[in-house]
Amino acid sequence: MSQPDFLSSARRTIQLEAEAVSDLVSHLDENFIRACELMFQCTGRIIVTGMGKSGHIGKKIAATLASTGSPSFFVHPGEASHGDLGMITSNDVVIALSNSGETAEVATIIPLLKRMKAPLISITANADSTLSTASDANLHIGVEKEACPLGLAPTSSTTTQLVLGDALAIALLEARGFSAEDFAFSHPGGSLGRKLLLKVSDIMHADQDVPEVESGTLLQEALLEVTRKRLGMTTIVDKDGKLLGIFTDGDLRRALDQNVDLKTTAIDNVMTRKGTTVSSEALAAECLQIMEAKKINALIVTDESNRPIGALNMHDLLKAGVI
Repeated sequence: MSQPDFLSSARRTIQLEAEAVSDLVSHLDENFIRACELMFQCTGRIIVTGMGKSGHIGKKIAATLASTGSPSFFVHPGEASHGDLGMITSNDVVIALSNSGETAEVATIIPLLKRMKAPLISITANADSTLSTASDANLHIGVEKEACPLGLAPTSSTTTQLVLGDALAIALLEARGFSAEDFAFSHPGGSLGRKLLLKVSDIMHADQDVPEVESGTLLQEALLEVTRKRLGMTTIVDKDGKLLGIFTDGDLRRALDQNVDLKTTAIDNVMTRKGTTVSSEALAAECLQIMEAKKINALIVTDESNRPIGALNMHDLLKAGVI
């Protein structure tokens, strides 16, 4: 028995599936527009159904739609005939996947969907099938040859189903004006969610943890405050508690280079006036951009009266997973 040529097999499979996806572009027509309109105007949920491998693809399509601004879930067609059809209402839109368009479990529920007047979108390779002709919009994948050399295992057909599902989801995403922040709300546990949803108020040091000294404080005493609060900086405020400036590790190095006397020099003479501030409602991701642009490691959080109410540094952003 000859040695299997795994690489040639893989290259042939990828090439055949790539060609099937490329051909999909030529099959897009007014049915795709109609499908998008039905989904865009849907006041309920987008229900996706399919049997076997098409069902697995359908689950992914439903998940993609749900995470990109189009509420959606998957209903197994076999279970639909045994009670789960109650999950579907006339306000919903149904997307049914079947390569042949004749899948028995899907065909069984078509009359019931029509009776409840739920719009039906189909994704098939047979434009003359039972499912296709019963649909309000049929999306034809047009796959004539599977990548499987036996022509049996769904390969090219399921790949094109998946790509077509992505095309629908992205078309709707753009039509809805769905933003990165909207996406983050659907993915609060991911890195994008942390970057786009986390606010300064969620991670800043507040109250007694904010380093602060009054104007006129000697540099030596100010350094003790920097050490106590362990943020590598301290704020300097006037008698009304309003921000005058900031003193950082960088300011200390510059002061030492100038041989400044720590015991007799007032903090006002060596501080950076005003300093860079942010609002507590600002996104943590904005702070990262500010720090990187200005090449600084700490920010002061102020209120409407320019009083320091918080502070954070690069380590806080790193700890919060923003970096």
